[in-house]
Amino acid sequence: MQRMNVAAAAPKAYQSLYGLERFLRESALPQRTLHLVKLRASQINGCAFCVEMHSHEAKKEGETDERLFTVAAWRDAPFYTDAERAALALTEASTRLSDRPDPVPDEVWQEAAEHYDEESLAALVVAIAAINAWNRISVTTRAVPGSYR
Repeated sequence: MQRMNVAAAAPKAYQSLYGLERFLRESALPQRTLHLVKLRASQINGCAFCVEMHSHEAKKEGETDERLFTVAAWRDAPFYTDAERAALALTEASTRLSDRPDPVPDEVWQEAAEHYDEESLAALVVAIAAINAWNRISVTTRAVPGSYR
């Protein structure tokens, strides 16, 4: 059972997060990449609500089953471009900040910078930060998977 409805209790905060989502939809970052980033961070953070929601959204926008099924093991799956792999590596590093002394190593950053121009890379960083915020809200409040539809 969901603990609280943050959108109702803090509507201004929620609208700010929705503003980030509007920015991301309009950004130069490919939407397929955005979906993969949201899904992977949500998997890492154990956010069932977001995993379910972003899987459905990606599928609705044409994402393949193979890519959705294997995003948790993207390093070993042949379905991702080099740019998507760089985005996923940056997502994992930026989401698991306390897992190593240098949370986002230069090589991870450089790989992403080789595939994305500055504007797209900035959007990618914002996307990673935003989905981590959404995950924390949903996990903390025990958002129920499927309830957004």
